[in-house]
Amino acid sequence: MTGKRTTQYWVVVVSKDHVEIGKKLGIVQANHGKATPMKRLKVDDLIVFYSPKVHFQGKEPLKKFTAIARVEKDESYESAMGTNFKAYRRDVKFLPAKETDIAPLVPKLSFIKNKKSWGFMFRFGFFEISKEDFAIVSKEMSVKD
Repeated sequence: MTGKRTTQYWVVVVSKDHVEIGKKLGIVQANHGKATPMKRLKVDDLIVFYSPKVHFQGKEPLKKFTAIARVEKDESYESAMGTNFKAYRRDVKFLPAKETDIAPLVPKLSFIKNKKSWGFMFRFGFFEISKEDFAIVSKEMSVKD
């Protein structure tokens, strides 16, 4: 029996400067370009980007959800990123969204089990969240899908 696939919801953890590069290119990559996260994404899945820092190489904290995107194509691909480094990517469409501080949302988000040490979950770099958690974040970011 075939049926419509259920949309999945994801968090990608990436510095704001890398989110901005992704917006310009219409792509997402996660976990330093590893293939596995990109293979898990499917067309119409929704991604919220969390940026712990402003710059990848910097130390300036940000701690905000910085973008939302919808997966556009059903295949990941490898892209040369410079000297001997290739990263897996997916094509996405970024949706209108405003940056949103995470602190007021922590008590409401079910994927954050330990509300005092809430940053732990984000160390994974890429993970699935519930539709309800995605709705909480996207509402704060003023996104309608």
